[in-house]
Amino acid sequence: MDLFKGLFDNEFTALISPEKFLLCVGAALVIGVLMGLSYMVKTRYTKSFVVTLMLLPAVVAVVIMMVNGNIGAGVAVAGAFSLVRFRSVPGTAKEIVAIFLAMGAGLIVGMGYLAYGVLFTLVLCAAFIVCNFLDLGEKKNSVKYRTLRITVPEDLDYTGVFEEVLGEFATEAELVQVKTVNLGSMFRLTYDVTMKKDASEKALIDAVRARNGNLEVFLSRRETTSVGL
Repeated sequence: MDLFKGLFDNEFTALISPEKFLLCVGAALVIGVLMGLSYMVKTRYTKSFVVTLMLLPAVVAVVIMMVNGNIGAGVAVAGAFSLVRFRSVPGTAKEIVAIFLAMGAGLIVGMGYLAYGVLFTLVLCAAFIVCNFLDLGEKKNSVKYRTLRITVPEDLDYTGVFEEVLGEFATEAELVQVKTVNLGSMFRLTYDVTMKKDASEKALIDAVRARNGNLEVFLSRRETTSVGL
Protein backbone atom coordinates (compact mmCIF):
# COMPACT_ATOMS: atom_id res chain seq x y z
CA MET A 1 0.00 0.00 0.00
CA ASP A 2 2.97 2.34 0.65
CA LEU A 3 3.77 2.14 -3.04
CA PHE A 4 0.60 4.12 -3.80
CA LYS A 5 1.07 6.66 -1.03
CA GLY A 6 2.06 10.18 -2.02
CA LEU A 7 5.32 11.68 -0.80
CA PHE A 8 3.47 14.62 0.71
CA ASP A 9 0.58 12.66 2.27
CA ASN A 10 -0.01 12.88 6.01
CA GLU A 11 -2.47 11.49 8.54
CA PHE A 12 -5.10 13.99 7.38
CA THR A 13 -4.92 12.91 3.75
CA ALA A 14 -7.48 10.38 2.53
CA LEU A 15 -5.70 7.67 0.57
CA ILE A 16 -7.45 6.18 -2.47
CA SER A 17 -6.95 2.43 -2.73
CA PRO A 18 -5.72 1.00 -6.06
CA GLU A 19 -8.95 -1.00 -6.39
CA LYS A 20 -11.14 2.10 -6.13
CA PHE A 21 -8.81 4.00 -8.44
CA LEU A 22 -9.02 1.32 -11.14
CA LEU A 23 -12.78 1.04 -10.69
CA CYS A 24 -13.26 4.76 -11.25
CA VAL A 25 -10.90 4.86 -14.24
CA GLY A 26 -12.59 1.81 -15.77
CA ALA A 27 -16.04 3.32 -15.30
CA ALA A 28 -14.84 6.60 -16.84
CA LEU A 29 -13.41 4.74 -19.85
CA VAL A 30 -16.70 2.89 -20.39
CA ILE A 31 -18.56 6.18 -20.16
CA GLY A 32 -16.14 7.74 -22.64
CA VAL A 33 -16.67 4.90 -25.13
CA LEU A 34 -20.45 5.31 -24.85
CA MET A 35 -20.15 9.04 -25.47
CA GLY A 36 -17.83 8.53 -28.43
CA LEU A 37 -20.14 5.98 -30.05
CA SER A 38 -23.21 8.16 -29.49
CA TYR A 39 -21.41 11.15 -31.02
CA MET A 40 -20.67 9.13 -34.18
CA VAL A 41 -24.39 8.58 -34.89
CA LYS A 42 -25.42 10.75 -37.89
CA THR A 43 -22.54 13.16 -37.28
CA ARG A 44 -19.51 14.08 -39.34
CA TYR A 45 -16.49 13.47 -37.14
CA THR A 46 -12.75 12.91 -37.10
CA LYS A 47 -10.99 10.00 -35.46
CA SER A 48 -8.90 12.29 -33.26
CA PHE A 49 -11.98 14.02 -31.83
CA VAL A 50 -13.77 10.73 -31.07
CA VAL A 51 -10.65 9.35 -29.36
CA THR A 52 -10.40 12.56 -27.32
CA LEU A 53 -14.06 12.22 -26.33
CA MET A 54 -13.50 8.62 -25.23
CA LEU A 55 -10.46 9.40 -23.07
CA LEU A 56 -11.48 12.77 -21.64
CA PRO A 57 -13.82 11.45 -18.88
CA ALA A 58 -11.03 9.22 -17.53
CA VAL A 59 -8.53 12.10 -17.54
CA VAL A 60 -10.94 14.41 -15.70
CA ALA A 61 -11.87 11.67 -13.23
CA VAL A 62 -8.21 11.04 -12.35
CA VAL A 63 -7.60 14.77 -11.86
CA ILE A 64 -10.59 15.05 -9.53
CA MET A 65 -9.49 11.98 -7.56
CA MET A 66 -6.00 13.41 -7.12
CA VAL A 67 -7.41 16.73 -5.87
CA ASN A 68 -9.42 14.71 -3.31
CA GLY A 69 -10.75 17.61 -1.25
CA ASN A 70 -7.58 19.71 -1.38
CA ILE A 71 -8.84 23.26 -2.01
CA GLY A 72 -5.44 24.59 -3.06
CA ALA A 73 -4.92 21.79 -5.57
CA GLY A 74 -8.47 22.32 -6.84
CA VAL A 75 -7.77 25.99 -7.55
CA ALA A 76 -4.52 25.08 -9.30
CA VAL A 77 -6.26 22.48 -11.45
CA ALA A 78 -9.00 24.96 -12.37
CA GLY A 79 -6.34 27.44 -13.47
CA ALA A 80 -4.56 24.77 -15.52
CA PHE A 81 -7.80 23.78 -17.28
CA SER A 82 -8.49 27.44 -18.08
CA LEU A 83 -5.21 27.57 -20.01
CA VAL A 84 -6.18 24.69 -22.30
CA ARG A 85 -6.77 25.77 -25.89
CA PHE A 86 -7.62 23.64 -28.92
CA ARG A 87 -4.94 24.46 -31.48
CA SER A 88 -6.88 23.00 -34.43
CA VAL A 89 -9.78 24.58 -36.31
CA PRO A 90 -12.50 26.19 -34.16
CA GLY A 91 -14.96 23.65 -32.78
CA THR A 92 -18.61 23.59 -33.74
CA ALA A 93 -21.38 24.02 -31.19
CA LYS A 94 -21.99 20.25 -31.19
CA GLU A 95 -18.32 19.50 -30.47
CA ILE A 96 -18.27 21.98 -27.59
CA VAL A 97 -21.37 20.37 -26.07
CA ALA A 98 -19.79 16.91 -26.41
CA ILE A 99 -16.63 18.12 -24.64
CA PHE A 100 -18.69 19.57 -21.77
CA LEU A 101 -20.69 16.34 -21.45
CA ALA A 102 -17.49 14.29 -21.27
CA MET A 103 -16.00 16.60 -18.66
CA GLY A 104 -19.22 16.53 -16.62
CA ALA A 105 -19.27 12.72 -16.61
CA GLY A 106 -15.61 12.67 -15.61
CA LEU A 107 -16.28 15.03 -12.70
CA ILE A 108 -19.12 12.83 -11.42
CA VAL A 109 -17.04 9.65 -11.61
CA GLY A 110 -14.00 11.35 -10.09
CA MET A 111 -16.09 12.30 -7.06
CA GLY A 112 -16.98 8.63 -6.64
CA TYR A 113 -20.59 8.63 -7.83
CA LEU A 114 -20.21 5.87 -10.41
CA ALA A 115 -23.93 5.05 -10.69
CA TYR A 116 -24.81 8.72 -11.19
CA GLY A 117 -22.05 9.01 -13.79
CA VAL A 118 -23.43 6.06 -15.76
CA LEU A 119 -27.01 7.34 -15.42
CA PHE A 120 -25.96 10.82 -16.55
CA THR A 121 -24.17 9.33 -19.56
CA LEU A 122 -27.08 7.12 -20.63
CA VAL A 123 -29.63 9.94 -20.39
CA LEU A 124 -27.46 12.52 -22.16
CA CYS A 125 -26.29 10.11 -24.88
CA ALA A 126 -29.89 9.12 -25.59
CA ALA A 127 -30.86 12.80 -25.81
CA PHE A 128 -27.85 13.46 -28.06
CA ILE A 129 -28.81 10.67 -30.46
CA VAL A 130 -32.46 11.79 -30.58
CA CYS A 131 -31.38 15.35 -31.39
CA ASN A 132 -29.14 14.03 -34.20
CA PHE A 133 -32.15 12.33 -35.82
CA LEU A 134 -34.31 15.46 -35.57
CA ASP A 135 -34.11 17.80 -38.55
CA LEU A 136 -34.96 20.98 -36.56
CA GLY A 137 -35.30 22.93 -39.81
CA GLU A 138 -31.75 22.17 -40.99
CA LYS A 139 -32.72 21.18 -44.56
CA LYS A 140 -34.96 24.19 -44.95
CA ASN A 141 -32.28 26.54 -43.65
CA SER A 142 -29.55 24.98 -45.79
CA VAL A 143 -31.54 25.95 -48.89
CA LYS A 144 -32.41 29.37 -47.54
CA TYR A 145 -29.05 30.52 -46.13
CA ARG A 146 -26.21 30.64 -48.65
CA THR A 147 -22.66 31.91 -49.01
CA LEU A 148 -21.99 33.70 -52.30
CA ARG A 149 -18.45 34.40 -53.54
CA ILE A 150 -18.00 36.71 -56.51
CA THR A 151 -14.69 37.33 -58.29
CA VAL A 152 -14.36 40.78 -59.86
CA PRO A 153 -11.57 42.57 -61.78
CA GLU A 154 -9.23 44.81 -59.83
CA ASP A 155 -10.34 47.95 -61.70
CA LEU A 156 -14.06 47.40 -60.97
CA ASP A 157 -15.54 49.52 -58.19
CA TYR A 158 -17.69 46.80 -56.63
CA THR A 159 -19.49 49.18 -54.25
CA GLY A 160 -23.19 48.98 -55.06
CA VAL A 161 -22.68 46.89 -58.21
CA PHE A 162 -24.41 43.73 -57.00
CA GLU A 163 -26.95 45.15 -54.53
CA GLU A 164 -29.71 45.39 -57.14
CA VAL A 165 -29.17 41.82 -58.34
CA LEU A 166 -29.02 40.42 -54.83
CA GLY A 167 -32.15 42.34 -53.84
CA GLU A 168 -34.02 40.59 -56.64
CA PHE A 169 -33.18 37.06 -55.45
CA ALA A 170 -32.51 37.47 -51.71
CA THR A 171 -34.30 38.99 -48.75
CA GLU A 172 -30.96 39.77 -47.09
CA ALA A 173 -27.42 40.07 -48.43
CA GLU A 174 -24.44 41.18 -46.38
CA LEU A 175 -20.88 41.69 -47.63
CA VAL A 176 -18.76 39.94 -44.98
CA GLN A 177 -15.34 39.69 -46.63
CA VAL A 178 -13.26 41.25 -49.40
CA LYS A 179 -10.07 39.45 -50.42
CA THR A 180 -7.49 39.95 -53.16
CA VAL A 181 -6.75 36.88 -55.30
CA ASN A 182 -4.63 35.95 -58.32
CA LEU A 183 -1.62 37.95 -57.08
CA GLY A 184 -3.78 40.98 -56.34
CA SER A 185 -5.18 41.29 -59.87
CA MET A 186 -8.73 40.45 -58.72
CA PHE A 187 -11.04 40.82 -55.73
CA ARG A 188 -13.17 38.07 -54.22
CA LEU A 189 -16.32 39.29 -52.48
CA THR A 190 -18.05 37.05 -49.96
CA TYR A 191 -21.73 37.62 -49.17
CA ASP A 192 -24.01 35.98 -46.62
CA VAL A 193 -27.26 35.62 -48.55
CA THR A 194 -30.78 34.71 -47.43
CA MET A 195 -32.54 33.43 -50.54
CA LYS A 196 -36.17 34.23 -51.31
CA LYS A 197 -38.57 31.31 -51.19
CA ASP A 198 -38.89 30.63 -54.93
CA ALA A 199 -35.63 32.24 -56.10
CA SER A 200 -33.63 30.35 -58.73
CA GLU A 201 -29.97 29.81 -57.89
CA LYS A 202 -29.03 29.51 -61.57
CA ALA A 203 -30.79 32.77 -62.39
CA LEU A 204 -28.90 34.47 -59.56
CA ILE A 205 -25.55 33.14 -60.81
CA ASP A 206 -26.32 34.21 -64.39
CA ALA A 207 -27.29 37.71 -63.25
CA VAL A 208 -24.08 38.04 -61.24
CA ARG A 209 -21.94 36.78 -64.16
CA ALA A 210 -23.43 39.48 -66.36
CA ARG A 211 -22.00 42.10 -63.99
CA ASN A 212 -18.62 40.64 -63.02
CA GLY A 213 -17.37 39.99 -66.56
CA ASN A 214 -18.23 36.27 -66.48
CA LEU A 215 -15.58 35.57 -63.85
CA GLU A 216 -15.87 32.91 -61.17
CA VAL A 217 -19.07 32.80 -59.07
CA PHE A 218 -19.35 30.38 -56.14
CA LEU A 219 -22.61 29.60 -54.29
CA SER A 220 -22.68 27.18 -51.35
CA ARG A 221 -24.36 26.42 -48.04
CA ARG A 222 -23.88 29.09 -45.40
CA GLU A 223 -20.59 28.53 -43.67
CA THR A 224 -20.96 27.42 -40.03
CA THR A 225 -18.44 30.02 -38.83
CA SER A 226 -20.91 32.78 -39.64
CA VAL A 227 -23.87 31.25 -37.84
CA GLY A 228 -22.23 28.96 -35.28
CA LEU A 229 -21.84 29.33 -31.56
